[in-house]
Formats: sequence, structure tokens, C-alpha cells
Amino acid sequence: MPQNNCIKCTVQQCKYHDCCNNYCTLQSIQIGTHEQNPTAIECTDCQSFQLK
Repeated sequence: MPQNNCIKCTVQQCKYHDCCNNYCTLQSIQIGTHEQNPTAIECTDCQSFQLK
């Protein structure tokens, strides 16, 4: 799949990571949280992540 220049990503372990650049290859992603009341960047997650 071609890279999506609108979604930057550095998670090389993800199935959707562009192997040559720091972009995602999905058309859109789902962002969520694992916290009841998120207050920091670390509280958010890319829920579109799939392990290679």
C-alpha cells in the first residue's frame, strides 16, 4: 500500500508502517485511550495498530 502523507508514524512494528518512510499506509486511523480521564500523550493509543 502507498504511504498516506497525512498520517506520520514511527512505529516500525506496525503492519501499516511504510517500511521506507515514517508514514502510515492506511487511509484513516482510529485513535483511542486506555484511561478513564486521559491527561497526557501517553494516555492515547492508535487503535488501528496491528503487529507485523
